[in-house]
Amino acid sequence: MRILLVEDDAMIGEAVKDVLRSEHYAVDWARDGDAADTHLRTATYDLVLLDLGLPRRDGLAVLSALRARADRTPVVIATARDAVADRIAGLDAGADDYVVKPYDVNELLARIRALVRRSVGRAEPVYVLGNVAIKPATREVSVDGMAVTLSAREWAVLEPLVARPGAVMSRAQLEEKLYGWDEEVNSNAVEVYIHGLRRKLGAGLIQNVRGVGYVVPKSVVPKS
Repeated sequence: MRILLVEDDAMIGEAVKDVLRSEHYAVDWARDGDAADTHLRTATYDLVLLDLGLPRRDGLAVLSALRARADRTPVVIATARDAVADRIAGLDAGADDYVVKPYDVNELLARIRALVRRSVGRAEPVYVLGNVAIKPATREVSVDGMAVTLSAREWAVLEPLVARPGAVMSRAQLEEKLYGWDEEVNSNAVEVYIHGLRRKLGAGLIQNVRGVGYVVPKSVVPKS
């Protein structure tokens, strides 16, 4: 999952970026409003964590421009502005959630997980293909009922494929889930992680579409 962190305070930004990456999210960090707008126009994100008091362009202006493009990417405003009027303005501008600094990191992570689940229209399903069961909400994977441990990068490749059974994803699209803009991308990274997933979960789960990318079969279905 890829998150855009929009924060001009260097200490807060570094701390939040490290926490998010420790949770296996790919993170891009924009330090002003203009940079945030550029990121949002040129890349696809699963969620935006947005400060309001930004240089060059206020966070509300960034949010308003995003929603004007009919972009429904989930947005969490994280700001020191704690007046009721500020919260109303942020939510009315299109934010999905609003947290006030200083916030509890564990609560923030829980809010992020909830918003992402809501945005893709699933509560807490289990995806099943044959003897493989995958629970995205808790990142649990099992084969024949036995738990299987995946690396952070393997999970980053598997989750977007399982979330859209039958939809082909290119190598470039999967690379976006693996890395932020400031991280180096190995040319064969996706292939390496898919090889690892096939070794752990079986060769039939992730299929090649020659010259296009990768897909999990439509027979992977969510079960309550």
